[in-house]
Amino acid sequence: MALDLRIGNKYRIGRKIGSGSFGDIYLGTNVVSGEEIAIKLESTRAKHPQLEYEYRVYRILSGGVGIPFVRWFGTECDYNAMVMDLLGPSLEDLFNFCNRRFSLKTVLLLADQLISRIEYIHSKSFLHRDIKPDNFLMGIGKRGNQVNVIDFGLAKKYRDHKTLLHIPYRENKNLTGTARYASINTHLGIEQSRRDDLESLGYVLIYFCRGSLPWQGMKAATKKEKYEKIMEKKISTPTEVLCRGFPQEFSIYLNYTRSLRFDDKPDYSYLRKLFRDLFFRQNYEYDYMFDWTLKRKNQQIEAAVNESSSNNQSRAAEPRRPSFNPHNNPQNNMYYKDAGRKTTLQ
Repeated sequence: MALDLRIGNKYRIGRKIGSGSFGDIYLGTNVVSGEEIAIKLESTRAKHPQLEYEYRVYRILSGGVGIPFVRWFGTECDYNAMVMDLLGPSLEDLFNFCNRRFSLKTVLLLADQLISRIEYIHSKSFLHRDIKPDNFLMGIGKRGNQVNVIDFGLAKKYRDHKTLLHIPYRENKNLTGTARYASINTHLGIEQSRRDDLESLGYVLIYFCRGSLPWQGMKAATKKEKYEKIMEKKISTPTEVLCRGFPQEFSIYLNYTRSLRFDDKPDYSYLRKLFRDLFFRQNYEYDYMFDWTLKRKNQQIEAAVNESSSNNQSRAAEPRRPSFNPHNNPQNNMYYKDAGRKTTLQ
C-alpha cells in the first residue's frame, strides 16, 4: 500500500518496491517532471537510525561508475527519506528469472564489473560489508548493462582517507552482513577488511555458477547455531570441491582472497585479468548479452510470433468484405497505403 506522503515538496511516493538492511524502498515520482525515482524511508523512531549515515556514504562515493545518485535527503513527518536514482532488477531477481543458473559468459561479464565496483568503494576508504546478489542492481534505459551497488547501511571506513592509516586488527566481532556470503574470517569474529568484501564476491560468483552453495538450507535451533554450522561447512569444503566442474580461475580467485593478510591491498587488476583471460579463451564476445537479455529477446520474439499467428487465424475466420472503392464516395478521394507495423525489440 502506497504512503500518502510528499517528500521535499517535490516527490510523490508510490508502491513499495523493496527493502534494504535498514528501511523500505518505494517507487516515487517527481511531481514537476514526472520522472520516476526511488525513495528509501526509515522511521524516525528507529532504535538505531542508519539512513543519514548511508546518505553520507553515498555522498562520499558520488560520481563513481555504478554508484546511484542521491537527489535529496531529509525528514518528512515521521520518516527520514532519501531520494535516489531508480534502478532495474537485482542480480538475485535476474538469477531467479534465469531459473537460478547463469552461464559462464554471464558470470564473467558480471565479475569484471563487480570487482571494479568493489575496488572503487575501497579506493574511497570504505568497505561494503554486505556483498550479495540483492545489493547489485542493473541500470535502466541507456545504462541497462551497468551493474550498480546499493545498500551502504553496513558500510564502514577501514582507513583514514588522508593518512591512509588502516583500522586496527580486532577479534570477537559479531557477524555483520549476510551469513551465506560472509568470509570465513568474518564468521571467526575477525574485524573485516578489504579481503572480506572480495571473498564474499567469490561466493556470489560461485553461487551464480552452481545455482546454490553447500551451506544453504542449514537447520538449527538458534541463529547463532545456524551461523556456526554455515561456518563449519565453509571451512570444511575445499575450494577445489566448491568449484568442481567450473574453470580453475574460480578456485584461484577464492584461494587468493583467503590468502590476503588483514591490511593487505588486494591486486584488483590481477583478479580482473584472471577472469578476462578466461573470457577471451572461451572466445566470448564482450557484447553485454547477459542470459536475461537473451531470454527477454526470445520471449519477445515468441510473443510477436504468437500474436502474428493469432491475427492470421482471426483474419482467415472473418467473412470476406466487399473491396473499398474510393470513387464511390467523392469525399474519400485519397490514396491510402498500409505501411504495416515495425516491431522493435528492446
